[in-house]
Amino acid sequence: MLELISEHRCFGGAQRFYRHTSTVIGLPMRFSVFIPPQARDGRAVPALFYLAGLTCTEETFMIKGGAQWLAAEHGVALIAPDTSLRGAGVPGETDAWDFGVGAGFYLDATQAPWSAHYRMYSYIVDELYGVVTQSLPIDAGRIGIFGHSMGGHGALTLALRNPDKFRSVSAFAPIAAPTRCPWGEKAFAGYLGADRETWRQYDASELLAKAGQVVFPGGILIDQGLNDQFLESQLHPHLFERACQDAGQPLAALIPDRALAQKGGSGVRAGGVEYDHGRTPDMVRLLSGAGTRRRGRPYSHRRSAASRRR
Repeated sequence: MLELISEHRCFGGAQRFYRHTSTVIGLPMRFSVFIPPQARDGRAVPALFYLAGLTCTEETFMIKGGAQWLAAEHGVALIAPDTSLRGAGVPGETDAWDFGVGAGFYLDATQAPWSAHYRMYSYIVDELYGVVTQSLPIDAGRIGIFGHSMGGHGALTLALRNPDKFRSVSAFAPIAAPTRCPWGEKAFAGYLGADRETWRQYDASELLAKAGQVVFPGGILIDQGLNDQFLESQLHPHLFERACQDAGQPLAALIPDRALAQKGGSGVRAGGVEYDHGRTPDMVRLLSGAGTRRRGRPYSHRRSAASRRR
């Protein structure tokens, strides 16, 4: 049963914050939802799940993203879960910002003591998906997913494993190959154990390579800034691009480069990763099918290094 924590009028719609008891997690969970004005009479509308990055909560995107005005204009609901469970009391779960609380990595842990509660993959794909489509005016046939950094990793992996549930997928600066970066190696070793073969099911680049075919005919969208301090060490979008090329998967890579500064972008840093919140409405517009899709430039690993030297 959903408990409405708070509700606020927002661009003719409603910004809501909910709490419910999760059977998958075994603890209360929170999530936020923006309901556009087109759904105020109970009519089902399309929706976008947004998965946030390290240290964030269910409030971060709704407060900082600035996407509600565009979602209201196009009649799209926005759904943002928390990045992990809270209050499990697992020893060490609050010791680091990149593991444990605020860093669930959108997977189902198999190693004790994390396996008892850290099951964010099943929580979102099975439980929360069912809760919002059954209890809110959401059209289950028109749901997409996107996210940032760790949440970009989550969006890509959840969508690639569940294309029957998500009609579109995109990501801001995603951790695109977590089995080959320090953040992912730390999280996967802790949650999943030492067997690296089990890690591959939560790596978007590995999943696409295994599929070996087009999963999303309409394309996958990646938005990556070239001045991101973690581009080379943690994010590795070039590995995801290579997997897309090998599988024939259409990929639109939006590379802002210096256009961000020219447009007066904020360059706000979220969780230490470069993220211009002003670009969120662009992503919502593209995912909602509104307007004309821009032609993305292929990501170039070599160009990113050269860009920083200039």
